[in-house]
Amino acid sequence: MSWPFLATKYLSTAAIVVLVSEVAKHSNRLGALLASLPLVTFMVLIWLHLEHQEPARISAHAWYTFWYVLPTLPMFLAFPWLHQHLGFVGALLVYALATMLCFALLAALLKPLGIDLL
Repeated sequence: MSWPFLATKYLSTAAIVVLVSEVAKHSNRLGALLASLPLVTFMVLIWLHLEHQEPARISAHAWYTFWYVLPTLPMFLAFPWLHQHLGFVGALLVYALATMLCFALLAALLKPLGIDLL
């Protein structure tokens, strides 16, 4: 992979994160809308395609991303309450631990259905 391509990859990916955080400073709703879009996944799919990865690998990435997003969803609802009662760092710690617990539960529930997330 060439340095110009790699630099473009890093800079454009970072620019999206900075853009969303800057928008969020000015508009909670618009910032949240942009953050909720699968921008990172979209960019990863593009990068995988541009790097000539096999279609099966690109498709598998999208498939697993769907399942890995599900255990994060409950914490978006819990975070405001956690932040109010535990502060920012406490809320992030509980958020991370609870998300891991939700992931483990989802993986255990899906395994009998033939979907192996681990």
